[in-house]
Amino acid sequence: MKTEPNKNLRQFQQVIEIIERNNNDKARLIPILQEVQEAYRYLPPQVLTYIATALNMPVAEVYGVATFYAHFSLEAKGKYVIKVCDGTACHVKGSSRLLDTLNSTLGLNAKKHTTDDMMFTVEAVSCLGACGLAPVMVVNEQVYGEVSAKRCEQILAEIREKENSETVENA
Repeated sequence: MKTEPNKNLRQFQQVIEIIERNNNDKARLIPILQEVQEAYRYLPPQVLTYIATALNMPVAEVYGVATFYAHFSLEAKGKYVIKVCDGTACHVKGSSRLLDTLNSTLGLNAKKHTTDDMMFTVEAVSCLGACGLAPVMVVNEQVYGEVSAKRCEQILAEIREKENSETVENA
């Protein structure tokens, strides 16, 4: 099988640019990983290996940093990451109902957090720091407070409607 010589280079072009913006400085590994995760929505294994090679670091060290911080993910996430707070205030006010609603509506469960179409990822988090708005969920950067199961379904419907209208506009 013949491979295109520049195919691998093009595959990592965005990563190369991120590393160059950070002056190929291994001391900037965390900001590099943050930018790569923002671009890919997770840290693919082949990219971590590439970063280690480009920064002349052991791959284990890069993996060590990527797995140490909860902020980083080695699993692919959907376009919309939905975080449901399960801290004490949110739990008391029904966050488990929100998780049940999201999981049943999206066909997810305790082991499967991302939809097959890579549109949604649902995560329960320890605290979002908005106890006064309990129960709280965050969709990407948008915070929703005092969310009921019905409101949760409405939010999903709004996202799907937005996605469908964008698809029609781009067709």
